[in-house]
Amino acid sequence: MKVLFFANSDWYLYNFRLSLARYMSDLGHEVVLVSPPGLYSKRLEALGFRWRSLEMERQSLNLFKELRVIYRLLRIYRSERPDIAHHFTLKCVLYGMFAVSVSRVSSSVNAITGLGHLFTVNSRLSRLLKPLVPLVLKLLFLQKRTRVIVQNRDDYEFVKMSRIIDERELYLIYGSGVNTDLFVPFEREKNRKITILMATRLLEDKGVKEYLQAAQSLGRRKEEVIFQLAGERDLGNPSSFTESEVTAWEEEGDVMLLGQVEDMAGLLKRVDIVVLPSYREGLPRILIEAGACALPIVTTDVPGCREVVEDGVNGFLVPPRDVVVLSEKIEMLLDSYSLRRKFGEAGREKILNQFDEGIVLPATAKTYLW
Repeated sequence: MKVLFFANSDWYLYNFRLSLARYMSDLGHEVVLVSPPGLYSKRLEALGFRWRSLEMERQSLNLFKELRVIYRLLRIYRSERPDIAHHFTLKCVLYGMFAVSVSRVSSSVNAITGLGHLFTVNSRLSRLLKPLVPLVLKLLFLQKRTRVIVQNRDDYEFVKMSRIIDERELYLIYGSGVNTDLFVPFEREKNRKITILMATRLLEDKGVKEYLQAAQSLGRRKEEVIFQLAGERDLGNPSSFTESEVTAWEEEGDVMLLGQVEDMAGLLKRVDIVVLPSYREGLPRILIEAGACALPIVTTDVPGCREVVEDGVNGFLVPPRDVVVLSEKIEMLLDSYSLRRKFGEAGREKILNQFDEGIVLPATAKTYLW
């Protein structure tokens, strides 16, 4: 069987779908990867995967440019003739399904990995597109042998209530999984400086400003605490921060900026608390990685995040955009080693039972079978 993965960046394929590509390849299937070019395409090829370039601007709304993207994608589908086309993220689902319908690819799986920027902003354009997107998806999903994967219960209910696909072809699978042999608990010294980490793309809707404000509000404890922020700007996303804004954060000195981190498992060994004050998620990988490492978490009570964290069990859920409550919950964990340990142990157990790659990868592969 030939499986084609189509994503909006090679970074996404490398960081979120490499394990699935390896899993399918190990089962004897051919895997073809399609994305815009970037820093990770050569790495994918070096690992033995065939990667095909598709020039595509993620935030473009230029009709003629987007029609050219769909045309080029259609040519790839016609030349590759995959048995299954697996599309990741909303824009790739839309364009991929157009290509499937014209190129007569027999089967498709569509991963709606969070409803994205469109559903977290309130611009005139987003208000126009929000009701149109389900209608377009419903038409595209009328094709035979089409399945949809969502990553959290909120998105499952949204897709189900929108009736954009038959419920029998709708699957809830918790993200891309985590390697619990790589992300493992480790002993932390009780009496040392506590390190708090937020790891994300530097986007406004990830709650970066709230994290910075919380770090500032807890500045009186700077002798006890290190606040870290790992991640880079995302120039393809309209909510990305500017270079000057990031430079200003560095000059203010409330948070240590780490940039893009390759070895997240290594970084988490030096962390005590993970924070993610996001406005909405599909299923944030940093939270399942943190849970696998038995780290307590402070995150927001929003779709995706509450899939990983049970309030008062393995972390705290706080209202989005609420810096006061966010700071209070972080400080509660700062003040209690036993609470951090209790939350961490519960988090590790939850990840092993729900989010381990050994559960997620076979479940995803089963959606390819009719």
